[in-house]
Amino acid sequence: MNVGMTLPVMEPGLHRDLLLDWVARIEHGPFDFLAFGERIAFDNPDVLTLMAACAARTERVRLLTTVVVVPLHDPVLLAKQCATIDMLSDGRLALGVGIGGREEDYRAAGADLSRRANARLGEFVGTLRRVWAGEKVREGFLLPVGPPPVQPGGPPVLAGAMGPRAIRAAAEWADGVSGFSWGPSEAEIVEHFSLARSAWKEAGRDSEPRLGTAFWYALGDGARAQLQAHLRRYLNWMDPAEVNAALPATGFAGAPGELRDFLRRIEDLGADEVSLVPTSADPAEVDRAAELLG
Repeated sequence: MNVGMTLPVMEPGLHRDLLLDWVARIEHGPFDFLAFGERIAFDNPDVLTLMAACAARTERVRLLTTVVVVPLHDPVLLAKQCATIDMLSDGRLALGVGIGGREEDYRAAGADLSRRANARLGEFVGTLRRVWAGEKVREGFLLPVGPPPVQPGGPPVLAGAMGPRAIRAAAEWADGVSGFSWGPSEAEIVEHFSLARSAWKEAGRDSEPRLGTAFWYALGDGARAQLQAHLRRYLNWMDPAEVNAALPATGFAGAPGELRDFLRRIEDLGADEVSLVPTSADPAEVDRAAELLG
């Protein structure tokens, strides 16, 4: 199982030196990939701009967008941006995509809310792949939209789908799933992986889905308080009463050895990859996680 570290992009007070410090520690640590996702109506960095910077500053780790909210983007421009990142990284990009869980991001981006439908994701992804294949998907220009991606056919595309309908739809076009466990709980992860395996089989796919999950975590003394402070800020679109009810059982809070054991159990469930999502911007978080991974 591959284990990746998520940049603390949803934490306050980010700046260039701090982010580059995190990127360097991940690159030189035991992590298999570096990850983060997209949000618009928040003070996080832009997902594609930052991923391009990470591509240029790393040589080894794979790069994963845990989710790009595809309906917020023009698919041809998005295909060009992702192919550029794939070129800069020499073929290390994987693209997690979804429709997003917040209508406020659509309003902030001036995007059409009618595009926020899992049934349309296959259409959008199909356009990405046609552009990556060098097809002219629109009229009125002479040359295909480049650059061509380094990876044949373009970066792997993973579905940030969680529910049965979304996963069944994703089985028609995705290379796998990029899930998230709020618990995190083994039962939740098992259910998600089982849904994906069944959907891929029902769709007549020749290969098994690539199975990924992620979860928030904090380690050591004060771990639960750290998690709760992060979630109160990050979950600002939810009803405060719902957030307060979720806080005691959301995210992993414990000792490094307990997290190591939990990762081993996730591996036994058949996970191909898991993303650790930190709840602090302190670069020491990377070192603590690196030590427990060995």
